[in-house]
Amino acid sequence: MRRIIVGVSGASGSAFAYRALEALRDSPGIETHLVVSRQAARTIELETKKTVKDFEALADVSYGHDDLAAAISSGSFITEGMLVIPCSIGSAAAIAYSLNANLLVRAADVCLKERRKLVLVVRETPLHAGHLRTLTQLAETGAVIMPPMPALYAKPKTVDDIVAHTVGKALDQFGIEHKLFERWS
Repeated sequence: MRRIIVGVSGASGSAFAYRALEALRDSPGIETHLVVSRQAARTIELETKKTVKDFEALADVSYGHDDLAAAISSGSFITEGMLVIPCSIGSAAAIAYSLNANLLVRAADVCLKERRKLVLVVRETPLHAGHLRTLTQLAETGAVIMPPMPALYAKPKTVDDIVAHTVGKALDQFGIEHKLFERWS
């Protein structure tokens, strides 16, 4: 069983997280561990007709964002890594500087220190120099910075097509097979 941690921060883009959880649930051999930040709960409420409980229902294990004693807060708990989707600049900065005040940031920090995959779907635009320095620091530390960029060459017809492409690209980072988008040939 491959364990993947999914962190949902308060950035706009709850639909990316929900679709990622659906895709991971449908992937054989994947066990998902979910942490939703306090602000993400509010963003989910504002952006969707879903609740945090709907997100948690898609995960194998869910943790409270303040539970710093959770399994995913320790490097001895083996995972493939973590996907933070969406990732706010605030969460990115906290991860970059190891400000482990909540479980999402701590779990991401553990992935970096253990040299596990950390994929950050950073949802912010435009970016100022401070944002770029933070993202550069994260990339230098080993994180994959993956803003949700629409692949217009795929000729998306719906917002769901755009969301699925971003989620598919994120799953590619973990070597997880999927059929979320048609590959270039």
